[in-house]
Order: sequence, then structure tokens, then C-alpha cells
Amino acid sequence: MKTALVTGTTSGFGRSIAIRLAKLGYNLLITGRRNDRLEELKKQLQADYSIQVMSLCFDVRDNEACTKALQNLPELFNKIDLLINNAGLAAGSSPFQESELADYDQMIDTNVKGLLYVTKLIVPGMIQRKSGHIINISSIAGIEVYPSGSVYCASKHAVNAITKGLRLDLIKHGIKVSSISPGMAETEFSIVRNHGDEEKAKAVYAGLVPLNAEDIADTVEFIITRPNHVSINDIQLNPVQQANTYVSFRKMNE
Repeated sequence: MKTALVTGTTSGFGRSIAIRLAKLGYNLLITGRRNDRLEELKKQLQADYSIQVMSLCFDVRDNEACTKALQNLPELFNKIDLLINNAGLAAGSSPFQESELADYDQMIDTNVKGLLYVTKLIVPGMIQRKSGHIINISSIAGIEVYPSGSVYCASKHAVNAITKGLRLDLIKHGIKVSSISPGMAETEFSIVRNHGDEEKAKAVYAGLVPLNAEDIADTVEFIITRPNHVSINDIQLNPVQQANTYVSFRKMNE
């Protein structure tokens, strides 16, 4: 039975990905900052799918916490076949000149440094075993920039650069490296971005049908169920009403 580590599983993409992997028979390491949600998900997965689950409550921005949680895992969980770097966020939606330095730190520390901290701890074991798969959850924002999103876009451009660099460095060790770049997707993402303003978050998706967490879980399943000789490097998926980061067709008042 294979083992997967999924970061940021307390909501949204991460939660749906964890459930999908459980259905596929993976034992799971699930991480996040909200322990009550982690424990609830752990109980659900073990009851519904008869797999082994270990929950680890820590913030990926804290390298010491990452190391403490992941460096000495019990034997059942210490051979990680699949790493999904899902933990990430956007903070703030103002133009650059009106935005906050604290939001920059939160995005860069989570989306870039957190991904690096976790990956750095997991890659040595994959190299030792000459196998493994890393999937980084990126964004269409990592492909092109949009107004009032410069720093978030920069963080996701970094994710895409790291993904490509890892692919080059790890190819000789038999390790696959993939990325998924969603367009607009309705989860808690926009609520977090707008600092809890639910009305403002809901307006982001007005007049169109956005992606949802299950769409991302579907994409993960497609990537990891290809034959061993096939590597899906990068997938971008948008709602049908979204052409790129800033052009969408909205049907209002229907």
C-alpha cells in the first residue's frame, strides 16, 4: 500500500484530494493548522476507507515545526510515495501601491518557503528509494499576472520555477514532478484573500460557474494513475467561462 503526504488538508483542495487518495487506497499523512478539522478528517477517512491516517498539526511557514513533524515519522509512514504540496493562499486584493507588507510575507512564506521546507525533508527518502512523485498545486497566476495580484502571482511563478527545477534535478532518481494550475475555483480561498469578507469573496465568482475542489481531486487522480512510464508534467484547467487570469465571460441576471 502506498503512502501520500498532503499539506493543507483542513479545507478546499487539500481535503478533497485527501479523500480521493483514501478512495484509491493510499495511507495518508494529512497536515494543516486547524487540529480539530484534521482530527475530524482523520476519523472520517479511517472509518470510511479502512486506511491508516496520521494527522500533523503545524504551519508550513515554520521550518522548525516542519522538521519536527516530518523528520522522524513512524515506520508505517516514513516511506512517502506521493507528496502533494497543496498548502497555499492569497492575502489581499488591492493594487500593489495599496497592499500590505504583512500580506506579502504570508504569501511568500506559505506558498514558496513552506513548499520548499516540506519538499526538502521528503526528497531524500525518495532519492534513496529511487522512486516517488511530487505534485505542486500552483495556479494560473503562475502563468500570467493579473491586476492587483502581483505578489501572489510572483509566489506562484516561483512554484512553477521550483517545479521545473525539481524535475531537472530529480529525473535521474526516477522521481516524477508535476504541477496543477487551476483558474478560478470556489473554496475558502477568496474568503481568506479578502480577510473574511464573505460578500466580497462571493462576488469574485458572480455570473460564472467556477472550478471546485473535486475538479482538482479529479486532476490529481488522473496524474497519479498514468502508467509508470508516463509523467504528466503540468496541467492548467480553467472554468469554461474563464479565458485567462483577467478575461472571463459572466452571465449576469439570468
